[in-house]
Amino acid sequence: MGIRDIAKSLTYDQAKELANTSDVSVRQKLAARTDLQPEILYFLAEDNDPSVRRNVARNSRAPRQTNDLFVRDHDESVRAGLAEKVAKLAPGLGRSDRTKVQQSALDSLELLAKDQMVVVRQVLSEALKDVVDAPADIIRTLASDKMIEVSGPILENSPVLTDEDLLSIIDSQPSAGAIGAISKRSTVSETVSDAVVGSNDSDAITSLLMNNSAQIREETLDDLIDRAPDHSLWHKPLVARPTLPKGAAERMASFLADNLLETLTSRGDLDAETLTALKASVQSRLSGGGSATVGDAPQAVQDFLNMDPPIEMVTNLFKRGRLDRQVVVRALQSADHSFVFATLIVRSDIQQAVVRNIFEERDSKAICALCWRCSLPMELAVTIQKHMGRIAPSELVNPGADGDYPMDEGEMSWLLDFHVGMVTA
Repeated sequence: MGIRDIAKSLTYDQAKELANTSDVSVRQKLAARTDLQPEILYFLAEDNDPSVRRNVARNSRAPRQTNDLFVRDHDESVRAGLAEKVAKLAPGLGRSDRTKVQQSALDSLELLAKDQMVVVRQVLSEALKDVVDAPADIIRTLASDKMIEVSGPILENSPVLTDEDLLSIIDSQPSAGAIGAISKRSTVSETVSDAVVGSNDSDAITSLLMNNSAQIREETLDDLIDRAPDHSLWHKPLVARPTLPKGAAERMASFLADNLLETLTSRGDLDAETLTALKASVQSRLSGGGSATVGDAPQAVQDFLNMDPPIEMVTNLFKRGRLDRQVVVRALQSADHSFVFATLIVRSDIQQAVVRNIFEERDSKAICALCWRCSLPMELAVTIQKHMGRIAPSELVNPGADGDYPMDEGEMSWLLDFHVGMVTA
């Protein structure tokens, strides 16, 4: 008998003869049949060719005893085939009155969920991601997997995971992308949203803001709006949120690009006073007032050196603990260089004349040292070099390999002392 006979109804002896043929393609087709006697399929489960064993592993009529063989098979495609099959039996596996077939499937799932090969765990994850009553322990194992290919589908879709499960995963510092997957769930509670925001995972927060079904507290949105000037990817989804806290629109107008500001004014939930203020801001920009993009000030970028910096106001903010990084970012984005100049003076505790000299000399390294003294991140030091120091791109001091200041503390302290000496000599 040969491959032409596979399509026919087979007697036990005919199936046995085909199972012993040397033609692999015949054995492959035979292993996929669902009308064979269990002992024939068990015989094929021990075939030397993995493609034959894989077909038996996928075969719903294979005897449950073959699960024990396949779950430890050295070929990952065979184990993946078993994962596809037993995952279909997942509904009902949590019951105490499981049949022997169901118990065998559950035992196999528990081992496959910890398989050493990612592809096997990934197949299982994809198969179980939408199953309402899949075994909770197995779902939690897959959700905690270090490979996002495995954990992602479960974290984003599984209805088995509770808020407590999700909070535990967020707290466990999971692999990259895991919190973002949670942010995309069809239902995200306020508690889980708070945890996502608290993780400071910028990409995950972007996904959360884009998810209009995610419940986000007003207080949490207020916090995100305070931080948004430093995160341009948040701007568009913030404008598109179904509801905004009171006063949010006016605050967002200080940093949104023109096109998003116009989108904001088109919202139907703004009161007349807010709408009037926003439209005035749009009109100002269209008539040449400029946008709130860093460095787009209508006046020359170093005009702040000819103005009296708001030292008193900035000092009061500093004493109240409100002169943080976000405040500096917002001032830069609105081109309020006089405010940033005052901030550098107050936070560094260096004389105004010295700070002025640093900018007049356009000393890029000293500007970096000044930002370092103010405990500002290196990325802001680059922005201040560009837009307040007028430093040419070829002369910018850029972050080191680790993203931090490229100079050591001794060198930066010396640079500041040098400028102090220049002014006081």
